Amino acid sequence: MMQWFGPPNMTPATLNAELDVRAGGRYRISFTRDDGEYFEAAGTYREVVPNERLVFTWAWHSTPERESLVTISLKPDSDGTLMVFHHAQFFDETARDNHQRGWGSFFDKLDAFVA
Repeated sequence: MMQWFGPPNMTPATLNAELDVRAGGRYRISFTRDDGEYFEAAGTYREVVPNERLVFTWAWHSTPERESLVTISLKPDSDGTLMVFHHAQFFDETARDNHQRGWGSFFDKLDAFVA
């Protein structure tokens, strides 16, 4: 995660992740963009099934009342793994669109990392 998470304009040395990956466990991820803006997200793992499924809440430190839900499913696919990512329960369409752009840039970095 430390090698691919974060937007392309993130200062790499600023990424911090504290993960207690178990049902009921909490996580906190923070980073600073190149322009100096600080971001922090945190939540609770609701479901953890190794190599199959991860479900957790997601909320930015600046808007903790706007909690959303992320579900990641992993399935064998030929010689690799198919990841199905679903982020739901957004506060509004703007939040949904911003997260779609953000996760897209994160997954571009993940794709480059695993290639």
